[in-house]
Amino acid sequence: MEDNLLLLSNSQTHGMAMFEHARDALSDFLAGRHTLYFAPYAGSDYDGYTQTIKTALKPFGVTVIGLHTVTDLQQTLQAAEVLFVGGGNSFRLLKTLEQLDMLAPVRERVSRGELRYMGSSAGTNMACPTMRTTNDMPIVQPNSFASFNLIPFQINPHYQDPLPASTHMGETREERIREFLDENNVPVLGLREGSWLRKRGTQLHLDGLANARLFRRHTDPQEYTPGTDLSWLLTEKAIFDQKA
Repeated sequence: MEDNLLLLSNSQTHGMAMFEHARDALSDFLAGRHTLYFAPYAGSDYDGYTQTIKTALKPFGVTVIGLHTVTDLQQTLQAAEVLFVGGGNSFRLLKTLEQLDMLAPVRERVSRGELRYMGSSAGTNMACPTMRTTNDMPIVQPNSFASFNLIPFQINPHYQDPLPASTHMGETREERIREFLDENNVPVLGLREGSWLRKRGTQLHLDGLANARLFRRHTDPQEYTPGTDLSWLLTEKAIFDQKA
């Protein structure tokens, strides 16, 4: 079996219902699956967040179960077929994943092709080697920045281009990513809202409603259109600053 990932920049696109922009991708990803376990840990209202996801995924014919409601988390992780890690605050999410000892079990089962992984926003950030390219404030402190490491490059969800007429004097998203590349030699894919990645084994494709922007050290950013084969990114070597 091969690993199977669906990594969404966002779960809701402006003017559309939740997941409407990725309806076909979700239908394909969930085909033949009846139960999806949801990790609501990036938010604070676990029950409310889970109910929102239940309602949004009802048209896809899957039963959604919040991981916070199961009696034996580790046993559930060993038996689950689909895991969805939702968005919210990446620091809070990673700290909870660490506390629940979820990182290694999920990584191992996904790598063996036994567990399908779906992420959105912070959940997509967790699929990277580290959470260092999140947009979030560090409202809590995890033990490490290391996350699930399901792909060998970084993603910046909700990537936004600089606004030409803006008078804002703070750093743009591009400037912050370039700062990251000063210290870490690893590609960063800026996923604009409405876009996603689909990984099947050694194959990786960009899809969705918007282009993605790839940043690499000492290289001009590159634009990629939906439908582009990005499988070569899976062979890239990442060099992180080990002090952080």
